[in-house]
Amino acid sequence: MIKDIYQFISEAQLKKYAELAVRAGVNLQKNQLLIIHSDIQNATFARLIQTVAYEAGASNVYIDWTDEQSTKEFYINAADSVIDHFPDWQAARFKEWEDAGAAYIHIISENLDVFTEVATQRINRYQKASRTKLRDHYAKIRSHEVRWCLLAVPNVVWANKVFPNLSTEEALQSLWKLILKGSRADGENPTKDWERHNRAFESRKKFLNESQFEALHFTNSSGTDLVVGLPKHHHYIGGGVKDKNGIPFFPNIPTEEIFTAPHKNKVNGKLVGTKPLIYGGSVIDEFYLIFKDGRITDYYAAKGQEVLQNLIETDEGSHYLGEIALVSNTSPLAQADTLFHNTLFDENTSCHIGIGNASPSNIQNGIHQSEEELKAAGLNTSLLLVNVTFGTEDMRVVGIKEGGTEVELMKDGDFQF
Repeated sequence: MIKDIYQFISEAQLKKYAELAVRAGVNLQKNQLLIIHSDIQNATFARLIQTVAYEAGASNVYIDWTDEQSTKEFYINAADSVIDHFPDWQAARFKEWEDAGAAYIHIISENLDVFTEVATQRINRYQKASRTKLRDHYAKIRSHEVRWCLLAVPNVVWANKVFPNLSTEEALQSLWKLILKGSRADGENPTKDWERHNRAFESRKKFLNESQFEALHFTNSSGTDLVVGLPKHHHYIGGGVKDKNGIPFFPNIPTEEIFTAPHKNKVNGKLVGTKPLIYGGSVIDEFYLIFKDGRITDYYAAKGQEVLQNLIETDEGSHYLGEIALVSNTSPLAQADTLFHNTLFDENTSCHIGIGNASPSNIQNGIHQSEEELKAAGLNTSLLLVNVTFGTEDMRVVGIKEGGTEVELMKDGDFQF
């Protein structure tokens, strides 16, 4: 049995990956507090990030450990009253970290099998309780008031899921290679590579923000025919973003998306998912969503129907969209032509929507506007934001301007501007 997944990557390359998270991902500043969220199975990488962060001048690095096996036992056996309650002391930690100006790195490693014995309703109930108690924290995350970064390392279960026809050793080696390539972390200087990657976003964001299309029309042969209306003064972001103090960072490693917020009440048509959606440790697959005046009015999943229902019915806002993202099929991740069984990676291979909360950053000067002003502008609010991939190799996207003029933005899944 393989006990060390890191035998398939050199120490030098692993440290470059850690440095990418610290120096480009959260762009850690001198004397800043860093919080690392990590499962105990990822301890080696978490500790390496801790070392790199101290080398970069962190004032303190606190590792917030979790244990997925203990979490499974909690979901199965905890009393109902506990499942529906998120402790105040847990929320107080985040408040204290935020007051101290912390940055956050979250290490993920997909394990789709760990929660198969857990009733999806119990997972959904606890997630709803935690998101309610941590509403302010997630609002700051979504509006980029604080700097954060999400990145991944492999595990045996995930590798075997992605590469079922390879030996475990070959699967782990292949997944490491894909993660680093897709994250643009396999070169001599990944931080510099990300600076170049970010420059490639700028011209497209500039064009879209100046164009101010009234709507985007998505069509493909899978059955998607979706018109996404956009708010006035909407703002596209992607690649690097800036926190409230103007410090740049990369929230997701990898990232290939350029995204904005739809108008809550102006989404109409059908969206057909093209890759499995992983939510709460469960899989939703072969599904579609129907929208009328922004609201999800019908939905179906051949696999995970109950999970999809729980997601959509989390709150009123989870019946609407908070994000629409354009992603080219020419990115390193897309060219890998691999189903990652992980939303962070799969969503960066093609166009996707986000069910739930919209970011104030997707409206010009939105970070300085009140909740009432954002609502009046057409932005949705919810306890969650869950991305759903629906892009294909024949995806066509047309931008519709005021007066009806159409501009082809994507053809055969690639940008035309």
